[in-house]
Formats: sequence, structure tokens, C-alpha cells
Amino acid sequence: MSPTTVSGSTPGSAIAAGGSADDIAAQYLTFTLGEEVFAMDIRTVREIIQYGPMTTVPLMPNFVRGVINLRGAVVPVIDLQARFGRPAAEVSKKTCIVIFDSVREGERVELGLMVDAVSEVIEIAPGQIEPPPNFGTAVRRDFILGMGKVSGRFVIVLEPDKAFDVTEMAQLCESAQAATV
Repeated sequence: MSPTTVSGSTPGSAIAAGGSADDIAAQYLTFTLGEEVFAMDIRTVREIIQYGPMTTVPLMPNFVRGVINLRGAVVPVIDLQARFGRPAAEVSKKTCIVIFDSVREGERVELGLMVDAVSEVIEIAPGQIEPPPNFGTAVRRDFILGMGKVSGRFVIVLEPDKAFDVTEMAQLCESAQAATV
């Protein structure tokens, strides 16, 4: 599988007659972790690449799988299963790395998210996104933007600024290193 570039298009479809800007559907990339379907705003996604060799970095927390060389840039890869407090993901032939942009101290940082499989790009209107549940989810509530209702099922829409907060993850890395000293 060769790298797939995902365009950073503007949110979704045209406003229907009599509709408002609040009715504009945004586009989300969907992917799976186990049996669950997650989504993230397509505008933050740079590309999707096949899982491949990576360099492990000593003294990192278990959710940092390693780093990859992406056209000369060092890109950390986050095991999303482990980031959500689950056992480390097992690699299969469908395992992908979603490259997306994050911000740390005002600078753009590329991160890779290791996911079980990438599904599709879907549109979800703001009115189809319910607040995150107060209980019953295996993911920290602040990591979830909401629950998108799509074709009679729910998709967990992630809040990337919280779930992949580079500053918080850096602090966790520093804590892991300090614990071994």
C-alpha cells in the first residue's frame, strides 16, 4: 500500500435551501480499534501510510510505539490502543498509520496514530453529533468530542487537541524517564 494523501478540504456539503451554516456536515476519517469505530476531522489528517518498520525509543511510555522516517522527518507513532489505556495493539496486514498535524507550543508537529484499519471518509452534520456519554466508554471522556450518529450506529468522534495533546504526552514521557532513573 502506497501513502495516500488526504486533502485538507473544508467541511462537507453545501448549505441546503433554507439551511444555516450550522447544518454544514464536516468530513471525518473513520478507523477501527478492535470492534469500535472512531472518527477524526479530516482537516487534521495529512496522509495514511501502511504500517512498516520503525525505531523504538528507549524510556518512552508504552503508548509511544516508536518513530518513523517520513520523507526525512522524524515522526513519533502513537499506539492508539495503548494511549486509551488498553493493551498494546497487535499488528495485522490492515494496520495503518494515520499522519496528522498537532500543535505544541505554537508549532505544528506531525504525529502518527497506529490504528487497526482505516475505513472511509464520512460526513456528519453537527446536529448528528451527541455529547460524549458520562459513563460506559473505554476512552477518557475528555478525549471524545461526541458520538456521531451515522447510518443507525454511533461513531466515536475524537477531540484530537485533548486525545493527542503533545504537551501532556511529553510530560508522560518525561515521567516515564524519571521513574527509571
